[in-house]
Amino acid sequence: MRPYSRNAALFIVALAVTGAVAGCSSASGDAAKKPSASSTAPGPEKSADAPKGPVKPPALSVGKTHTYTAIDNSGNATTMSVTFHAAKYVTSSEIGEAKPKGRYAVLTVEVTNAGHRDGTFTPYRNMRWKDRATTEQEVSTLISTGTQDVGTTYHPGQGVTGDIVLDVPRKGGSVTYYDTRGTAALLFEMPSR
Repeated sequence: MRPYSRNAALFIVALAVTGAVAGCSSASGDAAKKPSASSTAPGPEKSADAPKGPVKPPALSVGKTHTYTAIDNSGNATTMSVTFHAAKYVTSSEIGEAKPKGRYAVLTVEVTNAGHRDGTFTPYRNMRWKDRATTEQEVSTLISTGTQDVGTTYHPGQGVTGDIVLDVPRKGGSVTYYDTRGTAALLFEMPSR
């Protein structure tokens, strides 16, 4: 390439880069003082503190109550209230079952429909356990302790207290209940002993 052709090519590249940088910089003068039509239109605020990914539900420890909005497959919403009464680890002989993959945990909960429409609470296939060392995994069972079944559809004002038997890998961690839409609705903090 000849020297003047190379200089001309470098000049053109430098000009293109300068134009691109200038196009990205903010405007000055009166144009900078006037908001553009797109900046005045309402829209969602973006924040560096905005959560990334799914939102973790509030933790529910023994003795606490939490409400959440349950939405059925038709899009109807109601308020469900769940009280976490107790959690204990039991042996297979204590509940008359075969040996678990991990260990059995029995959660005693009170489920109440506090809303104005029917609402469903279905723990089977919707309870997932995890801790700091283990990724989330399904821990539901169909085992009954003889208490009332809490997995059902509740009419407004109805409530039931009963047990949910889980097969968890070990003590501790947390169990998340996912509603019928697959949204994390409740987070049960599991005892470490």
